[in-house]
Amino acid sequence: MKIIDLNNYTERKYKTAVALGNFDGIHKGHKHLITNMVRSAKRRNLRSSILLFKNHTRDILGNNNIEKFNILTSNEQKLKIIEGLGVDIVYTMKFDRNIMRLTGKEFIEDIIIDKLNSQFITVGFDYKFGYKASGDSSYLKQIGLQKGLSIDIIEPIIADGEVISSTTIRGLIRDGNIRKANRFLGRNYMIEGRVIAGQNRGTGLGFPTANMKLSYNYVIPKSGVYKTYAIIGGRGYPCITSIGANPTFDDDEFKIETHILDFDQYIYDEGIQVELIDFIRENIRFNTVEDLKRQIEHDIESISQVAYKNIDNIEEV
Repeated sequence: MKIIDLNNYTERKYKTAVALGNFDGIHKGHKHLITNMVRSAKRRNLRSSILLFKNHTRDILGNNNIEKFNILTSNEQKLKIIEGLGVDIVYTMKFDRNIMRLTGKEFIEDIIIDKLNSQFITVGFDYKFGYKASGDSSYLKQIGLQKGLSIDIIEPIIADGEVISSTTIRGLIRDGNIRKANRFLGRNYMIEGRVIAGQNRGTGLGFPTANMKLSYNYVIPKSGVYKTYAIIGGRGYPCITSIGANPTFDDDEFKIETHILDFDQYIYDEGIQVELIDFIRENIRFNTVEDLKRQIEHDIESISQVAYKNIDNIEEV
């Protein structure tokens, strides 16, 4: 898969089919859309491609850009997943105010036709584009007829009576419903960061933890204790992760702390990825430190009895 920055680049070598969207999460609906585009590109002898903005459009369209948008996947994570879907080319560009101000017609003419040399466009049923999101799928079809473009509008994927969407998945994660979020994603929700020094409180309790500083502005799950799986140095380890404050010690500082089972390596300042698998319990205040230790032992025992699902084995919706 080629990755091409559109700054100072115009596609002249290939005629392309392109999938458009923010693709945050690359969830099952996104995968369905992308694989449809790949199949259609092959039938038309076009190169399959995705236009991927380096930042989420809501970073610019939001509240004066004061607070960054919470993401489900980093661009690095997106690229790994997209490559597995058989896409030929990913074109990247920054979504800025110049792009934001393009009308729908200008966006199709200047970016999709002139820059990407696209002849076939695939979008979701709810796709919006152009200044103030004035363009929708119906308008896209109109422009397609005018410009000789083929347009494919993909209907939503439904599970449990809900449309699988990034918005729905964000809500599930924030509610602590990780298992359902993972089913909608088609893989375990993963956050990435670096291991930083903590207060060594876990070590004092007999359960040393890797304290995590996030590398990206991820959607943060509901505070609590989770069954997780950590990836360090390319190897995976079962673990439990506490997200939020520690009320037993009157500590209201937000932390992400992971206790890795049967692990004693020195990993400060190393990269760590944590896959969230299931919500175990709330963060509660224990009457004594011994009560907390007994609960942690119980948490570890409960996850040790259950085999961890591989990324490829998430239950189908």
